[in-house]
Amino acid sequence: MNPGVGKYLIGIGIIVVLAGIVIYFFGDKLNWLGRLPGDIRIEGKNGGFYFPIVTCIVVSILLNLIVVLIRKFFG
Repeated sequence: MNPGVGKYLIGIGIIVVLAGIVIYFFGDKLNWLGRLPGDIRIEGKNGGFYFPIVTCIVVSILLNLIVVLIRKFFG
């Protein structure tokens, strides 16, 4: 196996651990995430449909910025 794969796996593991720490300590302050204006929510008496499209866009932009910064400084 290539040693580069090991580095990527370690990096992914560190990111998952950091995400877990953020959710554990700041989960109660992240209630707005998933309830942004523009998220689609349809509720009926027999069920509902929820699609957080704006939240997906915001998370995507943030992750792209993080990847660009990591590549710029470490790549």
